[in-house]
Parts: sequence; structure tokens; C-alpha cells
Amino acid sequence: MTHSEIKSWLLQTDPGRLQTLYAQADRARQDALGNHIAITGNLEISNHCVRHCLYCGGNCENQRMQRFRLSEKEIWQGVQHALTLGCRALILESGEDYGVRRDWLASLIKRIKDETPLEVTLSLGERSVQDFTTWRQAGANRYLLRFETSDHRLYHLIHPSRPGRHINRLTLLGQLRDLGYEIGSGIMVGIPGQTYDTLARDIELFGELELDLIGVGPFRIQPDTVLCQKASCLDAGADQVPASHDMTRKVMALSRLVRPDADIPGDLFPAHEDIRFYHTVLQNGANSITPDLTPQTYRCQNPDGTRPDSDVVITAYYDQMAKIVVSLGRTLADTP
Repeated sequence: MTHSEIKSWLLQTDPGRLQTLYAQADRARQDALGNHIAITGNLEISNHCVRHCLYCGGNCENQRMQRFRLSEKEIWQGVQHALTLGCRALILESGEDYGVRRDWLASLIKRIKDETPLEVTLSLGERSVQDFTTWRQAGANRYLLRFETSDHRLYHLIHPSRPGRHINRLTLLGQLRDLGYEIGSGIMVGIPGQTYDTLARDIELFGELELDLIGVGPFRIQPDTVLCQKASCLDAGADQVPASHDMTRKVMALSRLVRPDADIPGDLFPAHEDIRFYHTVLQNGANSITPDLTPQTYRCQNPDGTRPDSDVVITAYYDQMAKIVVSLGRTLADTP
């Protein structure tokens, strides 16, 4: 698809025309991946972070957040839960936390690969090439690193570099590919300052980077962030992309058309109360679900608005998703 075609779809509001787009995306998903819905568990192993990102509730300046790092025992409990749910893969996620040591994590990855059939995806921010190499040699399959936006000016405004470290994430994704990782990336839809031209370019990049995983979801203003107070300063006016579910549906569908065989989770970003939204996006190109396996004790400490409430057990979420999958005539892949 050309830039102008993508932008035209992003600006499209006619329901009939949009149904054509969604049907095309659903056919592309079925032709490339069939009717199976893959299950990938997501386990946050640390919420420590050294970065000052303006949009993230986990930024290092947030003194109100209660920080944690999971022990190996706690992580292994998450691994076992992933197996119980029939997950085919597990995402180990953290902020950019150098307390998650290279050799310790390599040993953990190796144990997961030796003792389970799970694929391992890492989402740990910008680490050194030596870290990436060691983890790949230990058996990690995929690395998830969002480039957030193709607008370099906007990126550096919302995602300031660490002193003395000016890293281009697109270059880093290429290095990860060269090391043998499958690569995943993504964006927030409707972040202040995002224009339709920028968003169209983001979707073009999904194809050019040949991403194996694409994570997209609506931007949500989080408490204890700079953008919570200053979002209006970045607003692009009439050309500002809305942070809506409708726009997110368009982006997911267009992402499927530029990368027919990519893994596109339907629930990587939206809040739990939006579970009916998953029913929709699983018909618009999404092909997987991502239950959050982070222990309840720690999950309720995260003020980022993207996780279930602490009294919602993972199995209840899974049961709801399973009912949606069945209602769509699809099957959960690799379930026990």
C-alpha cells in the first residue's frame, strides 16, 4: 500500500467503506495464519526503569510507584501458569532496568527453553549488544522494542535519550534481526503530536521492517507523567490523530495488510473493561491474545491503566476470551 492509500483509509469515516477494509484484513489474516488464535503470556518481571519518558507511568521520576523485581521463583510460577493456559510463548517484560542482570536472565531463559516448549520474547528496552547477544545465545526467540513514532522530533520530545546515549531504535531493531531474533515493534495511536501523515508512515515502516510482531493500541494519558499535565502543548490541532478505538481498529487492519503473516495481538494495550473491543479487532486482522500473568500483588501497583484490576483472576479473563474466540468460529491454538 502507498502512503497516500494508507492515509486515505485513516481519514475514512464511511462505515460501509470501513467494513470493506476490515473484511480485507480478516481475509489476509486467514490466508496467512488460518483460524487459530495464538496465546502469548505476558509477565512483567520488573517495573524499575531509568528512563524519563513523558507518557509512561513507570518513568524513573515517579516517586509514588511501588517498584518491584520478581524473584526467579515468582517468574517460574508465571511460566507454569502460561503452560496451564496453553500459551505458545511468554513475554518477559520490564522497564529499562539494569538490575535485571545479563547472566541471571540468560540462565533463566535457558531454563525455560530446556524445561518447557515455550518461545521466549523479551521486552526490556534499550540494552547493550552484548546483552542481546547473550540472551539470544541462551535461546530467546524474539525481542519487542517499540519505535513509538516515525516522527523523529516527536520521538525525542516524548522519549528523551539518556545522557551520552543517543540510540536510534530503528537501527537497534536491525541489529536485533542480524543477531537472529524475530523482531516486534509498535506504536501508540493518538499520542499528542501524532498526525495522519506520521501515522501513515508508521504503518509503512511496519512493512519495511518486516516485523514479526506488531503491537498497537490507543494512547491513554497516565497519572504522574509529564503528558498528563502538558498533552495540549503537543496537540497537532486539526491534524491530530484521535486516541480512539475506531482509529485503533483502522491501524490494526492496515497493519495486517502491510504485514499479512505478522503476529498482531488484539489485547496488548486496551484495558480489561474493553473486552468487547477484542471481539471486534479479532475480526479486523488481530490473531492472538495476551493474558497478563504478572502476580496480582504487583499488578495492582501499576498506575498505567492497561492491566486488569487486582481482584480479576487471570483464568476469568481467559474464560471470557475463550468465549469470544468460540463465538467467532475460531480456535485457541495449542491449548491443553
